[in-house]
Amino acid sequence: MKRPLNVARAPHRRLTPAQKRGLSVGLATGLYGISFGALAVVAGLSVWQAWALSLLMFTGGSQFAFIGVVGGGGALGAAAAAASLVGVRNAVYGVTANAMLRPQGWRKILAAHVTIDESIAVASASEDPAEERRGFWAAGLAVFVLWNLFTLVGAMGGNALGDPKAWGLDGAAVAAFLGLLWPRLKARDPIVVAVVAALVTVLVAPFVPPGIPIILAAVLSVLITVAQRRRNAP
Repeated sequence: MKRPLNVARAPHRRLTPAQKRGLSVGLATGLYGISFGALAVVAGLSVWQAWALSLLMFTGGSQFAFIGVVGGGGALGAAAAAASLVGVRNAVYGVTANAMLRPQGWRKILAAHVTIDESIAVASASEDPAEERRGFWAAGLAVFVLWNLFTLVGAMGGNALGDPKAWGLDGAAVAAFLGLLWPRLKARDPIVVAVVAALVTVLVAPFVPPGIPIILAAVLSVLITVAQRRRNAP
């Protein structure tokens, strides 16, 4: 009678809590790529231009600011300036990411590209340095892959819609950008900044070319925020 063979099985590696959070955040955020892809095409970009914007720019707020200006008839320079101002926060995130990860070589370039709100938030939720790194990479890479995948899906769908005004989508990019902004308005200071920026935009819009109001509002917002930080500093 043959004896059963004892086959050693490799231990099954389970996802850590940080990795699970990162993947769930990646899925939830990636789905928003559908709306960006559709709105980018509605704003006048081709399917491949919308996809390239997600691949290369890869920061949701800046991307919505870009297509908001382009969709409103603004020049590409104004759209790029508005997107850059909105994306300034990523430079601050970069300092945090570098301190947590200490990336070397090609990982430093990749880490810089996936340093976004979600990857920093998931990493910061952990106290263990190893979990910080796992959360950062899980969220950053998951968002990148799914955001770009769903951007392509949304762009192809938006391209099939035809005239955006017939569907009431000519102002949807602005509405989407406001949807990203609204959850951040919890404290008094951000609300003050948002109200002042909105008033400036409304007041100057009739007198300047499209795209300029959002740039002026962004510059003013940065100045107010700096003044608030200095006032609150000990």
